[in-house]
This record gives sequence, structure tokens and C-alpha cells, in this order.
Amino acid sequence: MLDVSLLGTGGMMPLPYRWLTSLMLRYNGKSILIDCGEGTQIALREKGWSPNPVDIICFTHYHADHISGLPGMLLTMGNAERREPLLLIGPRGLTKVVNSLRTIAPELPFEIRFQEIAEEEQTFSFEGFQLKAFKVNHSVTCYGYSMTVARGGRFDRERALEQQIPMKFWSRLQKGEVIEQDGRAYTPDMVIGAPRKGLKVTYCTDTRPVDSIAANGAGSDLLILEGMYGEPEKLAKAKENRHMTMYEAARVAKAAGAGELWLTHYSPSLMHPEAYLGEVRKIFPNTVAAKDGRTVELNFDEE
Repeated sequence: MLDVSLLGTGGMMPLPYRWLTSLMLRYNGKSILIDCGEGTQIALREKGWSPNPVDIICFTHYHADHISGLPGMLLTMGNAERREPLLLIGPRGLTKVVNSLRTIAPELPFEIRFQEIAEEEQTFSFEGFQLKAFKVNHSVTCYGYSMTVARGGRFDRERALEQQIPMKFWSRLQKGEVIEQDGRAYTPDMVIGAPRKGLKVTYCTDTRPVDSIAANGAGSDLLILEGMYGEPEKLAKAKENRHMTMYEAARVAKAAGAGELWLTHYSPSLMHPEAYLGEVRKIFPNTVAAKDGRTVELNFDEE
């Protein structure tokens, strides 16, 4: 089970009814936050979730609407007597940017660990899931992220019996162990079927529609993309500021073969993003104009 909550959907500045863009993912006891703009703490509280269990914070880029909420978040974690290390992931310059922000949050009871992204694409592996960062096209260095939860093949009891594999080895083989006994080798592929479909969520804001988004978002159960403008006449402005319109996001989702598209990171001038869904859904029918706090629980397919 993978919990996904879009805490805020605003771009540039928070509004009374719309916090700045931030995404929380929860899987297998771990919490991952992507971006931490002003108001993220309040959005978490409104959701009923605590910031203290956050294990990883990823940043797409270092514009204020994506990172200005970090000092307060760190202080809140410290005041909650957090002691576990916190991992931060982001483009080059992460350590310098965060340490500058920590001028107003200098003393923390936990360690901060930094992982700066050095490549066009870079994968970070954790117990049970992977985070992949991929470079996009904004006015500053910016990355999107895909979170993938792999799912192994099903244990085949009949095959195990047919090959006379001792039952005491079954659980070890399911864990990927290779066992040798009495001159015979037992390998996981002897009893485990092909990998099954896992779970995948891709998040990307502040970019033009480049090929890397569809490539890395391919097959995502959920694709979360900025739809900064809904007005067709604002395409030129989107190009100038290196953002995407809702229609461009829909075309990316279609190219990626995503299951569902959530739009986010709206311009402050875009008061009613849902008003444009009729035309957007002609491009990608399963599009949602997400609002703050939109949440879904993703589960593995039943097989």
C-alpha cells in the first residue's frame, strides 16, 4: 500500500485556499516529502499527518515556493524530539542552500544528511522502493522524481514440489537466497515466477514538456504534473517562464501511458482550474484538477 497526498497545489505564492506545492508519499513505515514550500506544515496538520516521521525530503529546485517552508519544518521536527537522521535529496548546491536557510534554524537534535544529484538521471535505492530523479527544463536546474515499488514474482508451490526442493528451503529462496546442498544448487528462479506489476508515482513541476518526463513517467499509476495555466492564450507565457499548460501536461500523460493525471502548481491567477477540464480531458480523459489534500491509496493489483 502506497499513500499519496498532494498537500498543496499552488505555485509562486500561497493563497488562503491553496498552499504551495508539496507531495507526501508513505510506504512501509517511511514518509517521503517532495518539495517544502511555505505552508507545508499547515497542510500536513490539516491532513492529520505529522512531520516528525518524515525520513526523506526531496527538492525539485531551489525557488522559494518549493523550499521556503524547510526551516520551520526542521524546527518542528526538532521540537518533537526527533533524533533519527534526516536525508535531503536535491540538485547540486543543496548543502549550501540548506545551510544558508538554517541560519534561522541553527540547532537541531538530529543529523541532516545531504545527497546532491550529480547526473541527468540518478536512482536512489531504499528498502522496498526506489526514487529516481530526472532532469527537466526550467529557468534553473530542476528535477522530477519517480517513486517505484517493485513487486516480485509469485512463489510456485507446484514447481517446488515437482523439482523435489526441500520445504525447509522455500522461504529462503523466496527471499532471493541461493542454496547449495549435497552437490545441488537451488536458485530463486526455480520457484519464483516473473516479476509482477508494482506501483509507480511520478511528480514533476516547473518545466517545459520535455521527453524525459514521459520517458521516466512511463507506466506510472499516477502522474502529477504542473498545469500552471488553463487559459489557452497563456501558452506564450508558459514558454517564456518555462512552465507547462494543462493541455501540455495532458499530452505528456498520454505519451507516458499513465493511469491517472493530477494537475498541480497552479498560477495564482488561475482561480478555478476545474473550469478547463473539459478540453483537457479530450487529450487525456483521466485528468483531475487536484485540490489541496487530495489523497489516494495505491495497492498492488490482485493476482
